[in-house]
Amino acid sequence: MDLTNKQGDLGNGFYLNPILGGDYPDPTIMREGDDYYMTHSSFDYLPGLVVFHSNDLVNWEPISFGLQTYLGSVWAPDITKYGDKYFIYFTVSNPRSNFVVYADSPYGPWSDPVDLNIGNIDPCHIVGEDGTRWLFMSNGLREKLTDDGLAVVPGAQEKVYDGWKYPEEWVDECFCLEGPKLKYIDGYYYYLNAQGGTAGPPTSHMVVAARSKSIDGPWENSPYNPIVRTWNNTDRWWSKGHGSLIDTPQGDWWIVYHAYENGFYNLGRQTLMEPVEWTGDGWFKLPDQIKVDEPIEKPIASEKLPDRRTRLGEFRIGLDWKFYKNYDPSRCSVENGVLTMQAQGTSPETSSPILFVAGNHAYEVEVEIEKDPGTAAGLLLYYNGEFYAGTGFDSNRRYRYRKGGASGRGQHTEGNGNRLWLRIRNDHQVVTGAYSYDGITWHAEEWGMELSGYNHNTLYEFQSLLPALFVHGEGKAWFKNLTYTIL
Repeated sequence: MDLTNKQGDLGNGFYLNPILGGDYPDPTIMREGDDYYMTHSSFDYLPGLVVFHSNDLVNWEPISFGLQTYLGSVWAPDITKYGDKYFIYFTVSNPRSNFVVYADSPYGPWSDPVDLNIGNIDPCHIVGEDGTRWLFMSNGLREKLTDDGLAVVPGAQEKVYDGWKYPEEWVDECFCLEGPKLKYIDGYYYYLNAQGGTAGPPTSHMVVAARSKSIDGPWENSPYNPIVRTWNNTDRWWSKGHGSLIDTPQGDWWIVYHAYENGFYNLGRQTLMEPVEWTGDGWFKLPDQIKVDEPIEKPIASEKLPDRRTRLGEFRIGLDWKFYKNYDPSRCSVENGVLTMQAQGTSPETSSPILFVAGNHAYEVEVEIEKDPGTAAGLLLYYNGEFYAGTGFDSNRRYRYRKGGASGRGQHTEGNGNRLWLRIRNDHQVVTGAYSYDGITWHAEEWGMELSGYNHNTLYEFQSLLPALFVHGEGKAWFKNLTYTIL
């Protein structure tokens, strides 16, 4: 089978990593019967904390979102069920605090965020053998929760774990003991952590494991550490880490984690999955015969489902589409496949563009745009307000964007100045554009760009390069006939 452009379910009983391509980092996953739910860090995108559902761990569909209010960049959530309620605990970076939202169903609606008023990062919920509720945090710390899980017990923070000391000669970003995930299995609490730094050198990130008979420790490090790691700069998947254990109803166990793809850092950290095997002494490790970059037999037999990217033209806001930092539901509406969006700001970076995760090496996005005379609108690849690239137009001119605020101009020569078809092609990080006055005859833009440097290792913020639509000025714009084509 030709695996070019393949990912996820291959339709033959096997899958190819990633199971979620593109910017889906810090995966947290839970099972309830035959149903799986997963969410990820949402950073500066709103609605945030998109919850995905699956019945086979490979085909995933977005079903709800847990956050509509901008609190800051959102990191490393943990999804869990306790009693009859679902909870998502998460970190907000600046100002630093940790929050929780809750719901009666993973399909929502989710509550307003509750501030736990604690620092540190990467909360993980776990219940002790005596029924007490805890949040384990980065740096080997833990906080005791109240019975309802909506507050911490004052003064109960304590250090319980120092991590696993790896060889000094390993090339890493930092020791960075973070991303705890705990699971109680057959008499042991298994305590997974990420170490080595989440980006930086390809070999930095890793997953380590420890275990204890009690939630209070002591914690014994696994003889198989690191469980997951990138060993060579030539590997396909870099900075592998932040792992969670998950089982099937049949009793098989898997580990879900994230990684950057070699040569495609600006896709962000993608969600990967591998089987684990248990040893006779009660530890787990990756089986030697399985290769993460080759087809792997699916955990649960199922039919292949349509990829979520086939529905982008429906403009499912909060599921596929999200805004940058500012989400105002009254600003936009969708009817019959047409997205109507009120203009905001005076430039693309102040317009709070609407974006989606692409997750392919090569793709093309095309859209028809109509707008009011007092607006400018367009199509971008967006990292943040300082770094984006693409094309747009107002009533008089076309614009080319190659860095936030920097544009080159091209005068309209024909057609209606308030209606234009735009196209962006991202071909292995070489970006070109095209425009049309009728949707039939296309003209190549007189520019091209290479955007591999638009990634976290150079620009920080942990984000990725996402296709985006914008409208700024006075009035509205109408986006229709949007297509996403994998090349």
